[in-house]
Amino acid sequence: MKLALLWLLGVVLVASGSVWAYMQHPKFGDLPTGDHLSLLQTSPNYRDGQFQNLIDTPMFTQDQSFMSVLFENLTADSAQLRPEQAIPAQPLDFHALDPDEDLVIWLGHSSFYVQMAGKRILIDPVFSDYAAPVPFVVRAFDGTSRYTATDLPAIDYLLITHDHWDHLDYASIQALQPKVSQVITPLGVGGYLRNWGYSQQQVIEGDWYDAFDLNEQLKLHLIPARHFSGRLLTRGKTLWAGFVLEGSDKRLLFSGDTGYGPHFKEIATRFDGFDLVALDHGQYDDRWAHVHMTPEQAAQAAEELGAKTLLPAHVGKFALAKHAWDEPFQRITAATASREVKLLTPQIGDQVSLDALATARYSSWWE
Repeated sequence: MKLALLWLLGVVLVASGSVWAYMQHPKFGDLPTGDHLSLLQTSPNYRDGQFQNLIDTPMFTQDQSFMSVLFENLTADSAQLRPEQAIPAQPLDFHALDPDEDLVIWLGHSSFYVQMAGKRILIDPVFSDYAAPVPFVVRAFDGTSRYTATDLPAIDYLLITHDHWDHLDYASIQALQPKVSQVITPLGVGGYLRNWGYSQQQVIEGDWYDAFDLNEQLKLHLIPARHFSGRLLTRGKTLWAGFVLEGSDKRLLFSGDTGYGPHFKEIATRFDGFDLVALDHGQYDDRWAHVHMTPEQAAQAAEELGAKTLLPAHVGKFALAKHAWDEPFQRITAATASREVKLLTPQIGDQVSLDALATARYSSWWE
């Protein structure tokens, strides 16, 4: 018996040591400290040791822990979480794109390539085949990892909405570093990139409603989102945000991860409508209803924002909730049918011309 207990103790110690060693990998990041932490603490959105949402936003709607929700997801019966066939993706030579053409290209999930006012912009790029601390969970759907950092041209601005694994990917960020001129993130998120090889001068951090001139014709605004942050067990140590790209004759909005809330109407008061919005409307669940929108809520938010066109986001690449993989597309199609906002459903790699939004047509490719 004593020998068995010693053997079990040895196994536990070895396993614990292996987990500890794995968690020292730089992809997990470090918590803000020193002058960086002092800067974050000056934000009006930083209170009680962490960043806060504009309104009360429990992570879960019930009295559950993260681990209990994870266990439920791993053991509960599921809908068709993954497509049976590969997701269609268009072949594309990014280097051959006319740099003067204003366009948006969906790269899957919440990743977007944007050309606007002569600038090349990349948002939340995830080129890896998984979106988790370990490679055997949250695997990308077949066909959705078509592009890599090598495929992209030089990037003027890399934008990161928050630090979750499906938006901030260590391997992708490292591979992009030689191509990126400037990075703009919400407060605290820039620390990851500096730890991963980006220079101090490359990385700019901002608070909600901070604005940055990208050139004389293009301005970037950080906007509030209703969400949370943290790459493992810590929460709220870095800020989360969406982005508005405001040109001389066009305005785009990328919500990042967000639940529905009054911030959409507040954003609408600051901008005179949007030509295109890309809104979170997938990976929703009643258990975390405050931090991700349903398709119906996204359609309502698009209307409140005064959007002319709506692009799906947070869909089509990873299964992070228990709904069928194609349900968000079906529901957003129905939810926008009676609204003035026009739904655009490009495939991965399709070019969405910002000068031809009124005539743009895309198939229901998920059917």
